[in-house]
Amino acid sequence: MFEKSIYLASRSPRRRELLRQIGVTFEIIPLREAPRYPADVDEAPLAGESPDAYVLRVTRGKVQAAVNITMARRLAVRPVLAADTTVVCDDVILGKPANAADAARMLRLIAGREHRVLTAVAVAGGDHIETRVSESRVWFRTLAADEIRRYVATGEPTDKAGAYAVQGRAAAFITRIEGSYSGIMGLPLAETADLLRSHGISVP
Repeated sequence: MFEKSIYLASRSPRRRELLRQIGVTFEIIPLREAPRYPADVDEAPLAGESPDAYVLRVTRGKVQAAVNITMARRLAVRPVLAADTTVVCDDVILGKPANAADAARMLRLIAGREHRVLTAVAVAGGDHIETRVSESRVWFRTLAADEIRRYVATGEPTDKAGAYAVQGRAAAFITRIEGSYSGIMGLPLAETADLLRSHGISVP
C-alpha cells in the first residue's frame, strides 16, 4: 500500500505552496542536485514537436527520472508527481529565459496580446504513469519598453516560463484569464487532485 503522502519531483516553491493549499503532504525528490550537474530531462524542444507534445514529454521524463531516483535509493513506495509549464505564443514555445535580454524579448512578444499557458501533470504509481494537461489563455495589456525593463530588473522573470509570474508583479500586466489560475502558476489543482485520488491520496 502507498503511504498517504507523495514524492514531488520539483524544486518550485510555487508547486509546494499549491500542494499545501489542498492539504497534500510530500517529500521533495530533487532532479538536479546542483547546477554543475547535467539535467535529468532534456527540455530542448524537438524538431517539429508541438507545444502540447513537448510539455507532456518533458513532464513524463521528469516523473520517470524521479521514480528511478526513488528506486535507486530504495525509498518507501509512494506516488511520484511531476509537472512542467510552458508558455506558447504564435505556436512558439517560451520556456525559462536564458538571461535578462531573453526575458525582455519574451515580454515584448506577449505584450498587448493573448498567449497560451500549458501545464502538464504526471503521477507515477506502480508501473504506470497517468497524465493531464491544463490549458489556459492569458491576455497582457500593451507594455512600454520602460515597464519591461523595470520588471526584468526585479529578477522575477528568472526561472519562469514566459518570463513572468502570474502571482507576482506581472499581475498588473494581465487584463484577462481563461482557464486555471493554479495551472498558470505551475500546478493545475483540479487535474492534480484527480490524479492523486486515483492513486489513493485523499484530497479534500
